[in-house]
Amino acid sequence: MFQLRRFWQLWQFIPATQIQKSFGARHTGWSIGSPTTSRGPIDIRCFRECALPSEAPAEGEPFDAIVEDFERILLPGITHWNHPGFFAYFAITGSAAGVLAEMLSAALNVQAMLWRTSPSATELEHVTLSWLRTLIGLPDTFEGVIYDTASMSTLHALAAARERYAPAVRTRGLAGRDDLPRMRIYCSDQTHSSIDKAVITLGLGQESLRKIESDEEFRMKPDALVRAIASDRAAGWLPVAVVATVGTTSSTSVDPVKAIGALCRTEGIWLHVDAAYAGVAAMVPGYEWVLDGAADADSIVVNPHKWLFTPFDLSAFYTRHMNLVRAAFALTPEYLRTVEAAPVKNLMDTGIQLGRRFRALKLWMVMRHFGANGLRARLAEHMRLARVFAEQVDASPDFERLAPTPFSVVCFRARPRGVSERDLDALNERLLESVNQTGEMFISHARLGGRYTLRLAIGNLRTTEAHVMRAWQLLEDRAAQLTNVQ
Repeated sequence: MFQLRRFWQLWQFIPATQIQKSFGARHTGWSIGSPTTSRGPIDIRCFRECALPSEAPAEGEPFDAIVEDFERILLPGITHWNHPGFFAYFAITGSAAGVLAEMLSAALNVQAMLWRTSPSATELEHVTLSWLRTLIGLPDTFEGVIYDTASMSTLHALAAARERYAPAVRTRGLAGRDDLPRMRIYCSDQTHSSIDKAVITLGLGQESLRKIESDEEFRMKPDALVRAIASDRAAGWLPVAVVATVGTTSSTSVDPVKAIGALCRTEGIWLHVDAAYAGVAAMVPGYEWVLDGAADADSIVVNPHKWLFTPFDLSAFYTRHMNLVRAAFALTPEYLRTVEAAPVKNLMDTGIQLGRRFRALKLWMVMRHFGANGLRARLAEHMRLARVFAEQVDASPDFERLAPTPFSVVCFRARPRGVSERDLDALNERLLESVNQTGEMFISHARLGGRYTLRLAIGNLRTTEAHVMRAWQLLEDRAAQLTNVQ
């Protein structure tokens, strides 16, 4: 325990002395190096064929040599997601509390498939998910379980929906059944690609997924959903589930969950809410609207590893019908039978995996370390910083915002005077590569309304207004250089 306390002290010390004083400094190490790589572009062929042996060593090697190779060979090829200048995708933070919890979890090497194989892991998962559920305003009718990512959570949600609407699907499957019409799943044209993968995996096929058009703010149109359901029923399809999104991947738009939920209840359709990114914002005063209507959904997913300072991976899945999840997946061979009875629950019954990591430990430590008010304050600050950046974009004659900024992501593009619309995509693509190559910041892109869109996502605990303004300065400078070259 002494070593853990010392590690904690060092972790707290490093950001204060190095990260805050030298943004973008090219050091190696967590949260200290460039957000791209420590030494620039990596020659992947040479990396594989020259730097790393083609075979495992016949004899063991000194650990000092292994660590030296980690620093010399691997670290230069790391993209530093824990850097305050990392603004790509959904920027995240593996906080100190969470990292220490991961170390403890690895040391314990717990396999929590059964309550018996680790009572603490099973019970802590229940307690921690109850804490989170209360913080984001969901009722206790929702039972939770931890998976790795939202992709897996959504897969289980749709599997439960399939279990409800396809009798005996577990034993008879779907193929060649005359008693089952083709099933239909609905989502918006902004929904994450994991929905496509889920319908493929579940044997429904991509043709079963109908994408509903979104409005000018990239939210699903309920009236278009009404028409789609009616036309599908008339054509012999069986509407099974709707996936509404709270914080879409490209623009962080919020579908009208309440209206969609009312429609689902009328039509008898499962409603799954993908709140992987923005769901945690509901704990911030003034943002309770984020999950308006979600309490009536059948299932919901929230990812603490996206925006709650929990090291990857940890996805919190909640449903009011965990009995259907268990009906779809519970399977107990003789060698896993135990004498424990209700209310004991086995995590292996709530999904496709048998083995279960002790993921709850890191979420528990993160929530205890920051406290509810500390989490709220940091989320609110990230959203404030996003508004600061958005104001710079809005005030500039050479940039424009392409979507609202409800949370901590800003969608924008350079639009210099004199550059034609048909040339803007290429210009912004070059701008993204140019600023990323500086090693001081890292952003990603999307397409909104057919336009190449730059995305700046704020989610790191160490990101300050100085980092955000430096990013804006780099974007302005590089955009001007590229425009002059043209």
